[in-house]
Amino acid sequence: MRETAPGSSDVSVLGLAHAENRLLLTFDKDFGDLVFHRGLAASAGIILFRIAQPSADILARRVAAILDSRADWHGQYSVVEEHAIRMRPLP
Repeated sequence: MRETAPGSSDVSVLGLAHAENRLLLTFDKDFGDLVFHRGLAASAGIILFRIAQPSADILARRVAAILDSRADWHGQYSVVEEHAIRMRPLP
């Protein structure tokens, strides 16, 4: 989104992900609040990354490896931490 629609609100980003049935990858905790507390429609799944970001290249490789490590992201709000993944079904 930073490249295609910079400055988009979280609500707009969530709406676009939902409309296009896409996983939403983020470092922003606000998306969980929008879905669980404000009742906005969720996308195919939301993955909140809480991992170190030493460089863009290393981060990209880590995110790709994490995404490839499981096939059950759809329909889940997932929090990826350094040594754990917590998942909760989206409403």
